[in-house]
Amino acid sequence: MAAKSKSREPLPREPKSVSDAEEKIRLRAYELYERRGRINGHALDDWLQAEAEVLAKKKRGSRPVERQKKS
Repeated sequence: MAAKSKSREPLPREPKSVSDAEEKIRLRAYELYERRGRINGHALDDWLQAEAEVLAKKKRGSRPVERQKKS
């Protein structure tokens, strides 16, 4: 017979709303995992690469458009 845990602590839950950036990171990390041939053991590498790509893209998109000076 298996021993039951006496702890009554609630299990960790995902936040009700995930930020848009986090969802993009999650999807990109999964794409990287699939591209690697679904080989396990690289989740952190995939996440960090995806995070860097998404945040870099977000940063590029938030820059104000430079206006050309009139001569």
